[in-house]
Amino acid sequence: MIAREILDVCRMNGLDHVSLICLPADYHHHPERIAPETDKAIRKARAEGYDHIFVGYADCGTGGMLDKVCQEHGVERIAGPHCFSFYLGNDAFAAADDDYMRTFFVTDFLARHFETFLLKPLGLDRHPELKEMYFGGYERLLYIAQTDDPALTGKARAGAELLGLAFERRLTGYGDLSPAMRHANRLVKTPQS
Repeated sequence: MIAREILDVCRMNGLDHVSLICLPADYHHHPERIAPETDKAIRKARAEGYDHIFVGYADCGTGGMLDKVCQEHGVERIAGPHCFSFYLGNDAFAAADDDYMRTFFVTDFLARHFETFLLKPLGLDRHPELKEMYFGGYERLLYIAQTDDPALTGKARAGAELLGLAFERRLTGYGDLSPAMRHANRLVKTPQS
């Protein structure tokens, strides 16, 4: 779900040596898959000769299981409970207390893939009557935009209208993702001549 953003951060920070290996985005619909599949990906990368690995997942609903995998392999992951938090800034998200309790978050990825990643998997394209069950507890859709793209803003606004939620947009950029990637890069030991 953050591959495009990681590639942008790498490009902006001259991290052209970074190799990106992606797991399927739909694991977010099944967070119990994230930790075991990350474990497999780390093992495979190590077998292929990768020494330094940085996991681009926040906890993402794993209930701490991803942290156990990272600890077992001695790798770091981006801090935070989910990408919404690190895009807003983990400190700012934590300080907001319950301000986000009735907020449904949308990122550039979710705006771009609203129908295929949200509506269809939830069955809302076939059963719109489920909308109240899924989204009745929300008051607003907060589009936390990584880029200033009017087309994505339009898609996010249309999603809010479809779900019957108030629309709000906040341009966050990459939030804590950029400093996390720069930090991970500093941890790479370069050979001494």
